[in-house]
Amino acid sequence: MSAPPPAADTPAERVLVLIPARMAATRLPGKPLADVGGRPMIVEVARRAVAAGIGRVAVATDSAEIAAAVEAAGYAAVMTRDDHPSGSDRIFEALGVLDGEGRVEVVVNVQGDLPTIAPATIRRALAPLADPAVDIATLAAEITVDEERTDPNVVKVVGSPRSADLLRALYFTRATAPFGDGPLYHHIGLYAYRRAALARFVALPPSPLERRERLEQLRALEAGMRIDVAVVDAVPLGVDTPSHLERARAFLAAEPGL
Repeated sequence: MSAPPPAADTPAERVLVLIPARMAATRLPGKPLADVGGRPMIVEVARRAVAAGIGRVAVATDSAEIAAAVEAAGYAAVMTRDDHPSGSDRIFEALGVLDGEGRVEVVVNVQGDLPTIAPATIRRALAPLADPAVDIATLAAEITVDEERTDPNVVKVVGSPRSADLLRALYFTRATAPFGDGPLYHHIGLYAYRRAALARFVALPPSPLERRERLEQLRALEAGMRIDVAVVDAVPLGVDTPSHLERARAFLAAEPGL
């Protein structure tokens, strides 16, 4: 008899949190090592992932410089190939390196450019996996700034409500959707995969809608995989430009300690 699928209360030894990081960033070169709050940004993200307390944490990178900075701060790093097309492919390689025996049941992918993410937000990503029908869990926050409703850089989740703070994802888009009165949701690119779902996902070729919208998660939906969304209070600041970096520094300078 097969083991039951992991849920939100999966033991920490069965959860692996991976943070993909690479040095190649066109708008902010060397981004993972940029100083935020007196630490390299990748170290700050690792610190917050550890504080979430949901499982083992490691940075997956192709850069010896990033690995050295992470390890010097007391966190784990694993070297991966330099030809991965996406962070999902990178974390799948890292999973095999760190857990070749297959003990890990849930893999959480935390972006390395979210230095303001709250540990509670990371924990929240496990909630949708309480339903055994869910393959992949992710996060969103209700859009409260009018400009974001029409901004193609703000990815929206179109979802069917399961409860007050859970959605079943039907589509992800850069357009303003759905039409009509009601909330719009800003997708947060943090994912919790069941191990088998991650293996299936990275084996799939890019899909037509993924290519059209330039949104990798549509590959999973087009393949019939189920993605559910936990709704959180706010979108963590992603750092892609020098101005974002200054905002993150200001946020951390004013933030109470974790």
